[in-house]
Amino acid sequence: MKVDWLIVGAGFTGAVLAERIASQLDQKVLVVEKRNHIGGNAYDYYNEHGVLVHKYGPHIFHTNSKKVWDYLSQFTEWRPYYHRVLASVEGKLVPVPFNLNSLYALFPPKYAERLEEKLICTYGFGVKVPILKMKEAKDEELRFLADYIYKNIFYGYTIKQWELTPEELDPSVTGRVPVYISRDDRYFQDTYQAMPKQGYTAMFGRILSHKNIKVLLNTDYREIVREIRFNRMIYTGPIDVYFDYMHGSLPYRSLRFEFLTFDREWQQEVGTLNYPNEYDFTRTTELKHLTGQRLPWTTLIVEYPQAYQPENINFEPYYPIPREENRLRYSLYEKEAAKLGGSVLFAGRLADYKYYNMDQAVARALKLFEEIAHG
Repeated sequence: MKVDWLIVGAGFTGAVLAERIASQLDQKVLVVEKRNHIGGNAYDYYNEHGVLVHKYGPHIFHTNSKKVWDYLSQFTEWRPYYHRVLASVEGKLVPVPFNLNSLYALFPPKYAERLEEKLICTYGFGVKVPILKMKEAKDEELRFLADYIYKNIFYGYTIKQWELTPEELDPSVTGRVPVYISRDDRYFQDTYQAMPKQGYTAMFGRILSHKNIKVLLNTDYREIVREIRFNRMIYTGPIDVYFDYMHGSLPYRSLRFEFLTFDREWQQEVGTLNYPNEYDFTRTTELKHLTGQRLPWTTLIVEYPQAYQPENINFEPYYPIPREENRLRYSLYEKEAAKLGGSVLFAGRLADYKYYNMDQAVARALKLFEEIAHG
């Protein structure tokens, strides 16, 4: 087989690049995917109860980028959806990110009111404050509040998720769920928040549905690379795997999912419940909140964080671990990639060793395509 491009991986990065190259440059693309489906970790399917299930954990789309929104809107209708999360704190379910409503749910009204005034005076209204920054507040009561939030919402969850304390991680991680000085209970505040109306897999099917694109599933690209004639490759898999771990393996955190179906219409009042302090799992997500389905039964995903073991085929690498030593190791692989002179382009969460939200992965792919098209 002869193609212009061999793309390894059928997730967001690989699929978007395949579509752009096929439709805009009229070049032939072969997409090779080792799993038995397209869509990467955003893959969804209908279980035996008819619930649209996210196989690799809940994927909630949100973006501030009109460019990304307009691009994906070519391939899906949207169902508007604002994700809400409650955390179990001292036997109560309170909104996270921690906000002014959480304050009043946990503290006596007069004390909550005093803390609210101090928060607004110190930081302003509508401001998001990283918890580690708030812990450095000069005001004693604000430091008390920061320590309370840290202990009850951040610390236990972070230990379970990463097996590291918040201080041992890059600030970008603790900054992802800040204290929000607002009464907005939505988990995200992005301009565009919605779910693909027919699901992610259907959207990916349309993205890859082009006469210039062929998709090969259940295939490790290394098994067929010598049989394919191609001009250039885009690789979206783990960069350390591509280079046979020559500088050692890059560490990841993984997840194990348990799917529970209940013979009732609803199990939770919101999409996700977080358990920072109790149990081995971190959160439960009720999928019908996300999909908008109307069924007499419901399915939950329970998430158990775990260490990633590359030798175990049942483990997927989900989260690059953002620490300085891992960045340094990744930079060695970056130098190896540069030696290939552009014959192989590396992009995506695993290839860039960087945690991307879905919209960030799409933006990265669109930017790379522009470089290809004008290069």
